[in-house]
Amino acid sequence: MNPPKKIVFTGLGAVCGAGRTVDEIFDAVVNGRSAIAPITQFDATRWPVRIAAECNIENKILVPDRKLHKSISRTDIFGIYAAESAIAQSGLPEHRETLDAAAKIRFNDRSGIYAGSGGGNYGCNYDFFQSMAAAGGDLKKFGGQFSDSVNPMWLLKNLPNNVLCHVGIRNHFKGTNACITNHCAGGVMAVAEAAAAIRAGEADRAAAVGHDAPFEAETLFHYQRLGLLSPEIVRPFDRDRSGTVFGEGAASVMLETAVDAETRGAKTLGEFLGSGCATEATGVLDVRPDGDGLSRAIEVALEDAGITSKEVGMIVAHGNGTRASDASEAGAIRRVFGENPPPVTGFKWAYGHLIAASGIMDLVFALTALRQKVVPGISTLNLADPEFAPFPVSKTAQQPRNNVALVLCRGFGGMDVALLVRANP
Repeated sequence: MNPPKKIVFTGLGAVCGAGRTVDEIFDAVVNGRSAIAPITQFDATRWPVRIAAECNIENKILVPDRKLHKSISRTDIFGIYAAESAIAQSGLPEHRETLDAAAKIRFNDRSGIYAGSGGGNYGCNYDFFQSMAAAGGDLKKFGGQFSDSVNPMWLLKNLPNNVLCHVGIRNHFKGTNACITNHCAGGVMAVAEAAAAIRAGEADRAAAVGHDAPFEAETLFHYQRLGLLSPEIVRPFDRDRSGTVFGEGAASVMLETAVDAETRGAKTLGEFLGSGCATEATGVLDVRPDGDGLSRAIEVALEDAGITSKEVGMIVAHGNGTRASDASEAGAIRRVFGENPPPVTGFKWAYGHLIAASGIMDLVFALTALRQKVVPGISTLNLADPEFAPFPVSKTAQQPRNNVALVLCRGFGGMDVALLVRANP
């Protein structure tokens, strides 16, 4: 049997409340600056949670085509921008222009896109409210007024695969593709599926992107009622952690075979080593206290990568700041790595919980951190919870043991995903 194809990263892209480039966001992370602040997109003064990590960048800066804004949503703009940033860094568009006509056709046909998009937000329903209130519960009257108040582009703006569609159109990527809506796991599963497609010979290259804009009034209210949101800050693994905080944005990576990247002289940023996915199958919100699902995902990823736990140099945890998730995640890490895990960090304190974009955003900064030979500290950490001490988290920067990172992501429905990557200098 032939060994699996070596898959490399040749482009990274990101946008969130902490910045619109990978360098800007990483600078905020390593210097302890959080983008979490009072909400400005709507009046939250009477809401139980009034903070989030908003991405206050004008749409026209991210996607200059203003006509396109009419048929896509806020989350789509983030996703398109991040994906095109990663594709641009890879140098693939310039390389394609050097090919003859026949080679260009094959190039386009062998270029894929995998997108992880959010779901379950209620902002798309708000267009109906005016007509519903005016109808006073009379559905016939509501139907008659529908076209007067609802944007005719409503359906197009709310398609979950808009980013997949428009990135493909704009970049002529015509190959294998998928849109994954699996709560927080969507973005990292897009990476895993893109790598699997390349390994299987379905594509020579693929962009993977995760995007979300999860906070609006109703979603904020529901998550708070579930006891998941903090009224102040995200404190991963801290004794006094009180929940998570929403952010918004997108992140993307460009993957391709190492052979293709080397042939065209591309700079490689790192290598995809393996992935693992498991579910705890306990309930929509439940997490097992022993971290069984996450530990199994890690073990599958290690086997897929063909490495042992001792070869992992740092861990970027899901670290969402909720009491149950952080405790079970620490348990899962201890279960796999024993009494001496590598340095652990998390980034949601800096740019919030981006739901579908959270895991892939963490992946981008795991690679960036390894390239800088640093494990950024958790700036909001005051005292690590003694419940799972000793545990290698720190308020200040640590040193990775080597250039391999494990990235963890969890989502509703007991979903657990683990990715393993190796960074290049």
